[in-house]
Amino acid sequence: MIPCIDLAKLSTGDPDSIKAMRVAAMETGFATVVNTALTPDRVARVIEVYRAFFKLPDAVKQPVDMASTGSNRGWGASGAEQVDPTANPDYKQVFDSGVILPAGDPLLENPFYAANRWPAQPEGFEAEISAYFHQACAVGLDVLRGVAVALDAPRDSFDAGFKVPMALLRGNYYPSRPATAGAKDFGIAPHTDYGCLTLLATDGAPGLEVRQRGGGWLPVSAQPGTFVINFGEMMETWTDGAVLATPHRVVGGHAERISVPLFFNPGHETNIAPAGSGKVIPAGEHLSRRYNETYVHLQKRA
Repeated sequence: MIPCIDLAKLSTGDPDSIKAMRVAAMETGFATVVNTALTPDRVARVIEVYRAFFKLPDAVKQPVDMASTGSNRGWGASGAEQVDPTANPDYKQVFDSGVILPAGDPLLENPFYAANRWPAQPEGFEAEISAYFHQACAVGLDVLRGVAVALDAPRDSFDAGFKVPMALLRGNYYPSRPATAGAKDFGIAPHTDYGCLTLLATDGAPGLEVRQRGGGWLPVSAQPGTFVINFGEMMETWTDGAVLATPHRVVGGHAERISVPLFFNPGHETNIAPAGSGKVIPAGEHLSRRYNETYVHLQKRA
């Protein structure tokens, strides 16, 4: 059973909410989260803005195609990602954007902080997505503070690592599953997330499936305003295995689906080695390796 957590109660130290987060972090790797600063109307609005973009003709989206870059900013056409090397490239489309830095900032030379690529259509896209990015990052940090408390650590244990996060906001468009799809075709193939925390909003359409510890796949869905959270490989490393990264997938069905994950990752030089280990594992080093294995245009460059 995947726990449901009231973030407002968790933030006040509610014992039942802390217990639920402990189960999410250490047993299931997943939870649903309610009562955040992002209202259902706010989430529904950003989903519809992404939907309007994805419905545009490919020729209109082409000027912001990330395939022409060395980073993951802009539009990724169907087949732009391959999260499982034994499966076919994922048939979803994506739009990626990240932290916004001022012109001339030296971090812009780093692919993880590359300048965003904004489409001319739909009107207001950049403003809507940029505002949501900042709001979602604030919610992500509140979730991580709750995780820290659940691990019996100081509430601000993770704060310092997120001053300039390698956070990535994504719009996913999963069309109905193609009639020609076979056993190796997925909206997104089974995988564990690479980073720290994923804060996922969806339009309510089913599709996400979580691998259960005893085997089998558990469907998970959430209406706008309820978030699905899960933890990635980076968090598992950082906590010396206390927090679990759980495999999940989207096979796809008859209905199209929009999801909006925030991949909330710490700054490039943040050491994600377990405390007291004496090791140094820069967060950017881990993420770079995993991105180069996943994005098809970066595979080709590598």
